[in-house]
Amino acid sequence: MRNARAFGRGAHTTKEGAMTERLRVQVDPDKCQGHARCKALAPELFELDEYGNAHEAGDGMVPPGLEDKAWLARSNCPEIAIDVIEE
Repeated sequence: MRNARAFGRGAHTTKEGAMTERLRVQVDPDKCQGHARCKALAPELFELDEYGNAHEAGDGMVPPGLEDKAWLARSNCPEIAIDVIEE
């Protein structure tokens, strides 16, 4: 039986070199109100500024294995300020 997850959200390049999508998180600074749920749920993917507002860690690319955390952070943002982009 195939792992459906490999073909859906959060797929990445496999060891064998198969091309699959990567994820990137993006925070809309105009919407973020500093609840910091994203940082609490996915500290590897988000940073907080001096006011407590979130922004992407690094370039926003989601490392393999952290895809579920990206989607969890997005779904728990009360301001709907986080986008998860499939590239």
